[in-house]
Amino acid sequence: MLIYEYLPYEFIQLGVVSKASGLDAGALAAQVRLAQERFGSALLAPLEPHNLSELLIAELRRRQWERIAGLMSREALAMYVPARDARAGRYAQQRLQRLVEEVAEAERSGADAVEITRHRVYRIDARTAAGSTVHVPVLTLHLMEATPDRAAEKAWTVHGRDGGLYQRGGYRITSVEQALPEPGELF
Repeated sequence: MLIYEYLPYEFIQLGVVSKASGLDAGALAAQVRLAQERFGSALLAPLEPHNLSELLIAELRRRQWERIAGLMSREALAMYVPARDARAGRYAQQRLQRLVEEVAEAERSGADAVEITRHRVYRIDARTAAGSTVHVPVLTLHLMEATPDRAAEKAWTVHGRDGGLYQRGGYRITSVEQALPEPGELF
C-alpha cells in the first residue's frame, strides 16, 4: 500500500511557513503581494481538468501568506517565528497524525507492504504538434508522482488515449516541471 509522505496542501502549508521564517513585515508584505499576483494570474488561465491545479496551488499559497501577515500584525511581531505560530505547529502535528493513521489502517487491512513515498507535484504542459496553423492554448495539468518521467507517463496514460484531451487536440507533452515543493523548499 502506498502512503504519501506529503500531500499537496501540506507542501504548501509547511513550505510557506518555512519560507516566511525570519521575514520582517516588509519582506512578508512583498511575499503576500507576489502570492496575490500569482493567484490573479491563475484566475485568468484556462481551467485544468483536475482539482490539483495552478489555481488551487496559488489560492492556498495566497491564503497562507495572508494568514501569516495577519498573525504578525495582530501579535505585533517584528519578524515571523514559526514557534510563535500555533497553527504552524498544528500543521506538522496533523501531518504526522495522518501518517500514523494511514499506516495503522494499512496494517489493519492486511496490506502486504506499507510504503511511505516521497512524491512531488509536477506541472505538465502539452502543446499542439508543430506546424498547426490554429492557435490552441497550452494544456496544463498538475499531477502527483515520484519522478517527472512517471508524471508525464501518467498524463499520457490518462489523456493520450483515443478521445482523450491530448488526442482530440493533437497535443504532445512539451515540459514537465516540479511545482511542489518549490525550488529551495526543503522537507
